[in-house]
Amino acid sequence: MSFKFPNITNSVNPYRDNVMGKANEPITVAGLLDRAKLILGAEYDGGAPDWSLEEIYNRLEENAPRIAIIGGSSDHPAHIMDYKTSSHAAIRIWQNGGVPFYFSTPVMCDGTAQNNQGMSYSLQSRNAVAQMVVNQLEAHSYHGAFVIQGCDKQPLGVVSALAHLDRLRQYRGEAPFFATFAPAHVLQGGTIPEDLMIELNQLAQKATDSGAPDIADDLKDAMDYILQCSSNTAFQGVLQRATERGIVSKETHKDYEKRLAVATCDGSGGVCAFNGTGNSSRHLVAGMGLVHPTLELLTSAPNQVQVNEAVDSLANMINDPVFGVSNVVATNIKNAIRIHSASGGSTNLMMHIVAAMQYGGYTFSLWDLDEIHHSHPIPDLFNYSLTEGRDIFALAMQCCDGDSQGMESLFYELLQNGVPMDVDAPTVTGETWRTRLQDEDSLSADNVTDNPIILSNPRRAFSGVDVLTGNFFESAVVKISGMPTQQLNQFDKKASFVLYYANEEEANKGLLDAELLPNLKKERSFSYENLQSMLKENAPDQFEENKDLVYDELFDVMVNKYIMKIAVIIAGQGPIAFGMPEMFTPMQHINANRKLQRLAALISDGRYSGVSYGAAIGHMTPEAKEGGGILYLETGDLLYLDLRANQINFIDSRQFNKGLLEFSFDEIRTSRKALADERLQLINQRQRLVAASNRIVGHTDAAHGVVPKIVAEEAELDYKKDVIFPERVEKNQSLI
Repeated sequence: MSFKFPNITNSVNPYRDNVMGKANEPITVAGLLDRAKLILGAEYDGGAPDWSLEEIYNRLEENAPRIAIIGGSSDHPAHIMDYKTSSHAAIRIWQNGGVPFYFSTPVMCDGTAQNNQGMSYSLQSRNAVAQMVVNQLEAHSYHGAFVIQGCDKQPLGVVSALAHLDRLRQYRGEAPFFATFAPAHVLQGGTIPEDLMIELNQLAQKATDSGAPDIADDLKDAMDYILQCSSNTAFQGVLQRATERGIVSKETHKDYEKRLAVATCDGSGGVCAFNGTGNSSRHLVAGMGLVHPTLELLTSAPNQVQVNEAVDSLANMINDPVFGVSNVVATNIKNAIRIHSASGGSTNLMMHIVAAMQYGGYTFSLWDLDEIHHSHPIPDLFNYSLTEGRDIFALAMQCCDGDSQGMESLFYELLQNGVPMDVDAPTVTGETWRTRLQDEDSLSADNVTDNPIILSNPRRAFSGVDVLTGNFFESAVVKISGMPTQQLNQFDKKASFVLYYANEEEANKGLLDAELLPNLKKERSFSYENLQSMLKENAPDQFEENKDLVYDELFDVMVNKYIMKIAVIIAGQGPIAFGMPEMFTPMQHINANRKLQRLAALISDGRYSGVSYGAAIGHMTPEAKEGGGILYLETGDLLYLDLRANQINFIDSRQFNKGLLEFSFDEIRTSRKALADERLQLINQRQRLVAASNRIVGHTDAAHGVVPKIVAEEAELDYKKDVIFPERVEKNQSLI
């Protein structure tokens, strides 16, 4: 049984009024449907083909819904199976009376782009995807979309495009733009081959016997993780150190890399199973109401029945401005932010959430996001672990088994924990969350008894990404929820030395040096007076015992007892300066240094991917290229990390050495102007390493989404008022 789509009711129809589209496009529709039938083979369910060019012409003339299936490039693992999913969607759109089209966008893989120049294009690709999608939808006058949601910047790039176009269409008096999202299935992590596991254990023992227990410990840590591209990077780092120390040969190192790499990814592709930007985007877009639950969390590409459910729901949305993409996003923005927080979502999305709202026409910034995040405590309800078998593939299996409803279950548990959720917001099922959550028995996280990932009882009372401010910058973000409480206590309310790097290349070179800490001591990079003052501030109970130690002894005591804290600054990485790449590689270098990792927090105007032992603080504004305070810092300066209070401040070292904790930065800008000018010249020179055509210019800063300024200027709507909710139904008190 098909669900007949209504025709588009507004008067605009370029295909009726301009014969060229009806001459050009029918063959593309017929070609898509012919290929779909061929691809599906025995899975095809639709009777004899009835997509004659004449019938396609008639539908275009009558303004039948023209629905673009938007896929991604097959050189990204998430889109390997797009050909099959798009075939299912095309057949069902036609059966329901619509006209299916297909196009795809380039999708860069952040994992592949790590530590090469491609990382400077990653963030820019989100806006590029948005522009390309708007171009194609406008040029061919499509009314709606079935989006095969991938990874990295593609999901929110497409959300931004569709919200933007919906707002524009309604401004012009045309029909609202509707869409449904079908996230790519979850890619199962690999397994280290048994013979290789034996060899790696033997290597760990050899490292121990050779007096390198740090290599043995790090190798065993890497072996505990589910095998994936990020764990391969961890192996690469420890094997490189083992090679440098003569514990393993270069040839054996490369052999291990090869055997790990080919065992990593399942051939059917999908979104990697760790809870990075790809799966965080999955959760977020579902929280925005844009994902049909049948397609949300799968372990393989969807079948025809599953795709039909999502496509059929479009019948309830067409022509209704309540279900226009920009309205669905805005009415669900609180839900989305709270789901992102409770699920331990990626820091990258802090910009993308802001961007989607601005593309949708709403005035919105990082501060609005933070207000929603902190207007009510969001508990940590996500028991995710890559070392204990609780990755997103495990969650997808729980959903496929019917034990979990994915983000519907998380939505329900947030309600049960007293978090106010907008249950009357519309979703792409054509229903509100209230209707979707009526069967409460199927929603409880307690239905999963073995290795639960979504919880009913919080791990702790707070979660999510926090916004920081201070006396030398305006905003930055930090994922405090990624730090266990004991770990957080080791860095919170602590004085920290600045270790300054002007860019990522300098940081990689410095942090990879196994002698970094001894060299800092040898070069007296941190003054003796500041060491003593930090000892008193960070460990007052140990001050009397150690205050009179000579420099080298005091330095060693503070390192070995983790009293010393180091703020690793990586500047010159902001959107304008260098495209805002992720600082994944510097983080890996810190993680590979077992002493440094317990001392170091990272601060950058770039982005982060992955985790470090200490806080990873990014998205700092203003960026160095724009004269932000990060440009003026020097190795040996002192910062005060007050993470729970959402503050980082520059310490007046003169007062600090008098026993007073005072914050002052103004005179630094004046006294270090020449240094800042010199650094800016280097940033300008380095900027030319990025293709001029793809540099981020004329955009807002990270706190305002890094969107084209004209998009931000035209975003004038109030997300609290200028939205449309479906007609209110009698409230079910169990969902209040």
